[in-house]
Amino acid sequence: MSVESRFEEIGILKEIAELLNEGTDTKDVLAGVLNRLLQVTGLQTGWIFLIDESGAFQLAADEALPPALASENKWRMCQGTCWCVNKYNNHQLNKASNIMECKRIEEVIEEKAGETCGLTHHATVPLRAGKERFGILNIGSPNKTHFEKNELALLEAVAYQIGTALKRIKLTQREQETALVAERNRLARDLHDSVNQLLFSLSLTARAGMEMTKNDEIKQTFSYMQDLSQEALGEMRALIWQLRPLGLENGLVSALRSYADMLGLSIETKVTGAANIPGKVEEALWRIGQEALGNCKKHSQATEAFLFFHTSKDGVTMTIKDKGCGFHYEEHLDIPSLGLKNMNSRTAALNGIFQLKSKPGSGTEIQIHIPF
Repeated sequence: MSVESRFEEIGILKEIAELLNEGTDTKDVLAGVLNRLLQVTGLQTGWIFLIDESGAFQLAADEALPPALASENKWRMCQGTCWCVNKYNNHQLNKASNIMECKRIEEVIEEKAGETCGLTHHATVPLRAGKERFGILNIGSPNKTHFEKNELALLEAVAYQIGTALKRIKLTQREQETALVAERNRLARDLHDSVNQLLFSLSLTARAGMEMTKNDEIKQTFSYMQDLSQEALGEMRALIWQLRPLGLENGLVSALRSYADMLGLSIETKVTGAANIPGKVEEALWRIGQEALGNCKKHSQATEAFLFFHTSKDGVTMTIKDKGCGFHYEEHLDIPSLGLKNMNSRTAALNGIFQLKSKPGSGTEIQIHIPF
């Protein structure tokens, strides 16, 4: 390697280090690093799978995939199984490794499903930071069936940098979530101490004015003011609850029970299992529970709701149902309201399953299962 080439390689490695040190968006960082890594190695194709604790993978970045793998929105890369992911999940992949052949490419060739551009093999490197694992980096090139030790060593060094950056991004996101919770709590306190108290004072003033006057028209005006202030107080209490649920420190079920009481709903609860729920999951279930109980109050014409909560080491299942008026819904139909769509979106964001059942006259039931 010439001196100029060596300097170019060092420059690209420096770019990779800077990108990993400064980036905050996972997919942008991984795409940029993969592009630079292929430049420095002279290889042509690469992709990165992020793999969660349950073993589920997602294609997070790719570069120059052959047409057979890139076609139809890269569906072959986004589903199915492959040897490298299986080895990773079985804890058999602890360092940079030569993979004999790519299973996805093999299937394409067998099915004659498209052009592979000579790509048959790839190296696989786990992405780690200490004992924490994040996924795998795959690198290949047409007609290349073996990777030398120095090539694997370079890939392993970059993969370790990627793992460290992913850990940093994860910690940064956690700090941002903590700061968001703190800001919500501050705003809830401010609303309670200022706007809430002003509305309460307005209600008392309107009541006093109504008792002091003998003029029927003025009495009616004060009565209307009192009704409006009471309604605004109710809306404000609900908003404060959404920002900072009183009782969540005592558990999610306790908080939802208190929220139902605040809405004027009688709620029956049943809890089974025991496990620590991750904060992100608890937050999502709290928001979903709020929406579901709010729907019971506003739309079901029922005064009772039922909450069933089951936790295990693998995940949590929450069911909320009522015996209200219900509505027509079938699974193949689009979810009918924005609130229900939000519940579904929150569940899907955590790789969960959202189920909705409702019939006119038979009430409504939602069930959420979120793995962890």
